[in-house]
Amino acid sequence: MRRFRVTFLALCLLLLFLGGSDLKTLLQNPAPHQVLIQELKEGEPPGEWLTVTGGMLDLTEAINMSGSIEFDTFLVPLKQDRNDHHPRVMVETRDPLISDLLATYYFKLDSEAAREKFLDENRSRFYQRGDVTGMLAGGLVASGNRDKLMTLTEQLGKKLPDDVLFLSEGKSPARWRGYVFTAIGLIGSVQVLRRGKHKPAV
Repeated sequence: MRRFRVTFLALCLLLLFLGGSDLKTLLQNPAPHQVLIQELKEGEPPGEWLTVTGGMLDLTEAINMSGSIEFDTFLVPLKQDRNDHHPRVMVETRDPLISDLLATYYFKLDSEAAREKFLDENRSRFYQRGDVTGMLAGGLVASGNRDKLMTLTEQLGKKLPDDVLFLSEGKSPARWRGYVFTAIGLIGSVQVLRRGKHKPAV
């Protein structure tokens, strides 16, 4: 019984930690922080939830995250312009329009000449300008994902800067998860500690 209480208490403390992290992120990012792509080249991001303006997604350098022909998730460099050879921001996107475009380019065209023609006809789609809103990889879980992304890009021969920023497009801070985790963790911890005081250890 004592071992069960210790395990349950540890689980409650973990929920308190995760819930506290979510609440901290939510309170610090009630709305996305607007930032210019130029400001992220060397400076620190103003928050974890960002709207990056002035950038260009370069789909010619997109990395297929699935590792198969079933395109789903891509890492796409967000550049200042086409001459930006050292982008610091990589955008994780699941946009189906991007998936369809790249699937056509890589698998539905039967020659290099056809691909060159397709690229020329769709240049504005391969070099997309516009604002990108999403969450930066941060925290324990996201840091683990960030390490996996770094390893994957290195395996694919793509060298990224050590201070690269991974921005998950469309993602936003969890609105209720932090409150739920914190409440469950707090109630569970109080119950375990209260019972521990009144019951003898077995």
